[in-house]
Amino acid sequence: MKQIVIISGKGGTGKTTISSSFSELMDKRNIADCDVEAPNLHLMFENEIINTKEYIGSQTASIDTEKCIKCEKCLECRFGAITPEIKVNPLKCEGCGLCEYVCPADAVTMVDNVTGHIYSCKIKDGYLSYAKLNIGAEGAGKVVTEVRKNSLENQGFENLLIDGSPGIGCVVIASLTGCDYAVVVTEPTTSGLDDLSRVLELTQFFDIQSYVIINKYDINEEKTSEIIDYCKKSGFEILGKVPFDNTVNKAIQNECPIVNYDCPAGNEIKRIWDDFYDKLK
Repeated sequence: MKQIVIISGKGGTGKTTISSSFSELMDKRNIADCDVEAPNLHLMFENEIINTKEYIGSQTASIDTEKCIKCEKCLECRFGAITPEIKVNPLKCEGCGLCEYVCPADAVTMVDNVTGHIYSCKIKDGYLSYAKLNIGAEGAGKVVTEVRKNSLENQGFENLLIDGSPGIGCVVIASLTGCDYAVVVTEPTTSGLDDLSRVLELTQFFDIQSYVIINKYDINEEKTSEIIDYCKKSGFEILGKVPFDNTVNKAIQNECPIVNYDCPAGNEIKRIWDDFYDKLK
């Protein structure tokens, strides 16, 4: 199963527009939304949740007051998570487990925290996996790995399409690891070019064959030319240039991939997919 990840150096470039469109154009769809802190790909397809799994992202200390002998060894917590009253402040507890280790009365136990949920969904002609992390929850990179595992368990698919997170952080690294191809979506702005160069350095580090799509290329054709020159010099192929199109907003409001509309942006993305799909064979 070939793994294809759609990423961007920054948010708001149109990554999900490309991801949902590519998903719509696949014959058999196996999709993973790995933007676990703000998943939205499931909004673009009719889906039926067939499995929900709790994600245990951390632990918090819990003190049994009946067992506690007031030795106060746990008060040495470097994070200040144990109060003078020998109670746990969960906002400060890092889940390291040292208080449990030093407690001579076995009064401290580590309790699992559910920090999110992982969903498996049935969609037309395939499956979609995604996750929702609780606000402020840690461990996003590990959740991405679990979402991908969910999708890789689906048999009979030639490809796995991954909608990654923007940026170059651990969540993006978890989305990239083990992928065969990366499609980087950028926009013709100064920050767009800077972020594009950073994310392409990351894909180069992981030795992933990478391609570029310039979205809304006609809002600043001078900057588009700079991006094209950069890609040529750096050896990255540009799959296509998607024009600015107000129909995209209409498609998003209707929770429908743009390729279902006869419009400039949708037609260009169809052409890009046909070209890119030929490279996968």
